[in-house]
Amino acid sequence: MNVLYLALGVALLLGTIADLVWTTLWVEGGAGPMTSRLMDGTWRLLRRTWGRNSRALTLAGPLVFALGLGVWIALLWVGWTLVFASAETALVDTLDRGPVSLSDLVYFVGYTIFTLGNGDFVPRQGVWQVVTVLTTASGLLFVTLVVTYALSVLDAVTQKRTFASGVAGLGTNGETVVRSAWDGEGFEGLELPLNEFTSQLNALTANHKAYPILHYFYSDRPERAPTVGIATLDEALTLLRFGVPERHRPDAVVVQAARASVETYLDTLHGAFVDAAERPPDPPDLARLRESGVPTVSDEAFAESLDGLSDRRRRLLGLVESDAREWPSPEDDRRSG
Repeated sequence: MNVLYLALGVALLLGTIADLVWTTLWVEGGAGPMTSRLMDGTWRLLRRTWGRNSRALTLAGPLVFALGLGVWIALLWVGWTLVFASAETALVDTLDRGPVSLSDLVYFVGYTIFTLGNGDFVPRQGVWQVVTVLTTASGLLFVTLVVTYALSVLDAVTQKRTFASGVAGLGTNGETVVRSAWDGEGFEGLELPLNEFTSQLNALTANHKAYPILHYFYSDRPERAPTVGIATLDEALTLLRFGVPERHRPDAVVVQAARASVETYLDTLHGAFVDAAERPPDPPDLARLRESGVPTVSDEAFAESLDGLSDRRRRLLGLVESDAREWPSPEDDRRSG
């Protein structure tokens, strides 16, 4: 028996199965170590290759997903092939065509993993029959987990785009959201959508923990990009919390809950996918709100509040830039108009 082949095969199998289970079943664990590096490296390569080509980047999520599946399959296949190759008498050729070759081993392991039944080769009686059963079991585990994982990821992609579209329906940037929500006396009509966005964002945060690959599913339309939606939402919340006098603000609990959901989302992605930008984005202009009749605090008081939010806003800008996006600003309204 070739002990080196056996040890290497077992190591590959244990590492691959651990990474597969880690990625698909461990909700709080994110992606497995191998899958995390593979996803991050692939995304960086695609960004360098395609730049900000939004149409091309829409392929990133499916490509990263398919590549991850391909690596899992390949490692399982190679690992079991090495295990069977460690013994010259592991398989029997039912057609008696001579010694079993490496290509025969690859063929046998392939149809065993994918549960296609026995072909020209069968395991020798004893331990190799048990090993063959384990090979089939690993294939069934792979198929079951991957199908379940894929369906869950696609559902989560739909949810995050629904959130982004909902925010975009109120405005393409924070100032627009606040201006459109002002009814001449207050922002009462904004409380219901804020509650809905908070619930959706909490679900999106949980999905990102369970399915980190979500970060790489890119939309070529900014209004369907959750990174832009989160930046827009938080900028509106900043204006409502620090730019509008207290007597005109929406319910403080609603605003605080929404701000907390954004903070939790940023904490989830920070470090794993997103690094804070070197500087915060340009501050909102209260003058434009005053032109629309929205009451505001003084520019000095607002600027002082923004100084305390510098780290939060740098992380938000880093989130937007990590998704190959531009920070949402009133200039977007003028360009679209």
